[in-house]
Amino acid sequence: MPLFIYQRRFMRQKSIKGVSEALLKARGVITNIEPLRLPDKPLDIEIGSGKGDFITCLAHDHPDRHYIAIERNVYVCFRILEKKEALQLHNLSIILGDAMHLKSYLDDHKVQVIYLNFSDPWPKKKHHKRRLTAPIFLPLYIDILKDDGRLQFRTDHLSFFEDSMLTLRAAFEISDIQYDLPASLYMTEYEIKKRKIGPIYQLTGRKKHVT
Repeated sequence: MPLFIYQRRFMRQKSIKGVSEALLKARGVITNIEPLRLPDKPLDIEIGSGKGDFITCLAHDHPDRHYIAIERNVYVCFRILEKKEALQLHNLSIILGDAMHLKSYLDDHKVQVIYLNFSDPWPKKKHHKRRLTAPIFLPLYIDILKDDGRLQFRTDHLSFFEDSMLTLRAAFEISDIQYDLPASLYMTEYEIKKRKIGPIYQLTGRKKHVT
């Protein structure tokens, strides 16, 4: 299994009748691994967008920016598409694909913000290398980010959060750490559910400059 393959432990989307990769492609979802045609706007990306609550709300409220949602599950991706079409979000691109191909999608475009929301914590130590915050992913993030770009990581899993702080510090200046993040306008479906059980953790890191 390629290490860039991510999974969402909380997402169990049932199949949707009539939904296929061909249907998504016909309605504008990117299904081929090829450079995207992107506007000249600040660019943000969410890796593992789930049903798209977070990214579609951001895109709706910030039409001056362009957003990319990347998701591997056909049926989950369809849920993002439904929201994009309902809100008429012309500043949102949806990729049905894997984060391992991000460089191919972006080509020479650079990203301002990378969002990692509630990705799989892979709690067993032998699986930690599969985490989206594992050291093997850092060169990819640094490569696609602008010089002043940043990464925002959010989870409900405390040990995952604290482990990630340690690994991310190798490539990012951690500027904001929240152990009980307040609710906001921009939350995933999963976060809304989990807030009833316990705290949400978040950190923000700015790309380090190589000297």
